Amino acid sequence: MFATLLQSLPQVLIDGLALGAIYAVVALGYTMVYGILELINFAHGEIFMTGAFAGTAVLFLFQSLGLLGGLPAWLSYVLIIFVAMMVTGALGVGIERVAYRPLRKAPKLISLISAFGVSFVLQDLIRFIAELKTGNYIVSTPSLFEGRIDLPLSTVSGFADTSIKTNTIFILIIAVLLMVGLDLFVNRTKWGVAMRAVAQDRETASLMSINVNKVIVLTFFIGSALGGSTGVLFAQQYGTIDPYIGFILGMKAFTAAVLGGIGNIRGAMFGGIVIGVLEMFASANLGLLTNGNFGAEYKDVFAFMILIIVLIFKPEGLFGKAVKEKV
Repeated sequence: MFATLLQSLPQVLIDGLALGAIYAVVALGYTMVYGILELINFAHGEIFMTGAFAGTAVLFLFQSLGLLGGLPAWLSYVLIIFVAMMVTGALGVGIERVAYRPLRKAPKLISLISAFGVSFVLQDLIRFIAELKTGNYIVSTPSLFEGRIDLPLSTVSGFADTSIKTNTIFILIIAVLLMVGLDLFVNRTKWGVAMRAVAQDRETASLMSINVNKVIVLTFFIGSALGGSTGVLFAQQYGTIDPYIGFILGMKAFTAAVLGGIGNIRGAMFGGIVIGVLEMFASANLGLLTNGNFGAEYKDVFAFMILIIVLIFKPEGLFGKAVKEKV
């Protein structure tokens, strides 16, 4: 059994890192909004889904205009991601203005219910538009990168030959750039300082002439734009999207944010990578480990088992700090 696990390990790590990078970037949206407003934006998974559909729509537009083959694949990819980020960033700002700002002083349960309402509205709206345009709410996405790179790891004792999709390399590059860019923005810029100040104490920050509303809007824009960009990455990696992909993926990204420490940006990145690698390991080896009693379809259980364990034993997450409630 150990030899079989070792053989598949390189492929598991490659696929797990790609999936984990997607989880990590989506988790950033959850952790940013929570850090500022102490609100779990459960509509964020649907923002990710909207980004996937927005990017695919632009891809179809390029295809109809004959630009898909004329432009370099990487340039088309970057343009599609940019459009998806602008669409979902604007969507996030609109959601904050309509669904969250009027409830800012209401009990947190009311805002949570509002988030679920927004989630269902986005699901049905995207489904209606997709069926209107294509006749089906399940959409296949044309791939920009078709190639694979073979890795002859059999020369190393215990490993099997594996391969990596060209798109996987692009996913990792884009995800790293987004995560590093966000980290630098939050820690090195004036707006980043303002965001951290508002996260620490909103009232005191407002007394120090920080425009709290602008900081919150910027937070929603950046978090939603990141979610939209990963929607494009997901669509390119897996080839098929539907209006319901955001729910389970959003829950796993939320699990990643909790694992790393909700409100901690670097923790969310780490949590996403861990969840992605563990999920791919379960998908590839769960049947082997359980003598066929559980198959790859049970891989989702791993993420939620981790969530339960973390909440029981370390509810503040791996990198979070325990905060006492103010009386």
